[in-house]
Amino acid sequence: MIYHVRHRSILRYGAPVRVARFNLRLRPMAWAGQWTADYALSVDPAPLLIEARPGAWPVHVERLVIDQPLRQLTIESRFRAGVAGGAPILPQADDPSIAMVARAALADRDISASAPAQFLYASPRAPMLDAIGSWAGAMLAPDRPIVAAAWELAQRIKAEFVYDPSATDAGTPVADAFAARHGVCQDFAHVMVVALRLAGLPAAYVSGYLRTYPPPGMPRLVGADAMHAWVMLWCGPTRGWIGFDPTNGVITGEDHLFIAMGRDYADVAPMDGLFVGGSGQSISVAVDVVPEDETAKEEVA
Repeated sequence: MIYHVRHRSILRYGAPVRVARFNLRLRPMAWAGQWTADYALSVDPAPLLIEARPGAWPVHVERLVIDQPLRQLTIESRFRAGVAGGAPILPQADDPSIAMVARAALADRDISASAPAQFLYASPRAPMLDAIGSWAGAMLAPDRPIVAAAWELAQRIKAEFVYDPSATDAGTPVADAFAARHGVCQDFAHVMVVALRLAGLPAAYVSGYLRTYPPPGMPRLVGADAMHAWVMLWCGPTRGWIGFDPTNGVITGEDHLFIAMGRDYADVAPMDGLFVGGSGQSISVAVDVVPEDETAKEEVA
């Protein structure tokens, strides 16, 4: 499956901003089973500097420096991406147990950005919470096969948590979202990451895009898509990293587009930074994830 992706953010300020610094994490990282091409970033007004920086995790960072007064800033990224098809990932009879994977992770000597050791421990937005460990403990018993157990955990989060964009925001602690059993994909991914790490497993937070489908008979709405979040779990040296989407209760497939992976949301947030001046800020975001064959049809029409 080949997609065309456009991500447009418009920031508006109540009074002129004199200086601004932003970190963008919109350029896709290379990841197995996915390719990307034709990435382009446009910023209006043009910044003084756009500088690419290496990330500590599998994430591209672009640093913007703006030194002119402004009341509105538009940032747009575009790219093409292809996701390998084939048979879906499913639990196998010979999958290693959770205990086996936990031991393998501790024994692994890789220290690269995507090494399992990077994702074993608590992080600022994903602290080790006993309440989550108690809730998930039976599902993640040491003798359980890892892929089946993680998939069951993702399905349980989908069943027990209510998707409610009004319940949380980007700064809501995972403890609050877990206690309320309400939230969005960011919250559900954090809950799953914490549960898996408490079982001794390497679990990472992923930022990306998800293909969505309009209701039957209805046209696709331009700009109606959004960024998505899910979890990558290292399932041992043979199975490697496998994605689990707790918002939808599925193992990830060709509808999921990988952008970046970190310990939690803060490592892969699409945008953060600071500014001097202004009296308040608002942001509007429009995202399109369009299969290439639909793009061709729209151009013909």
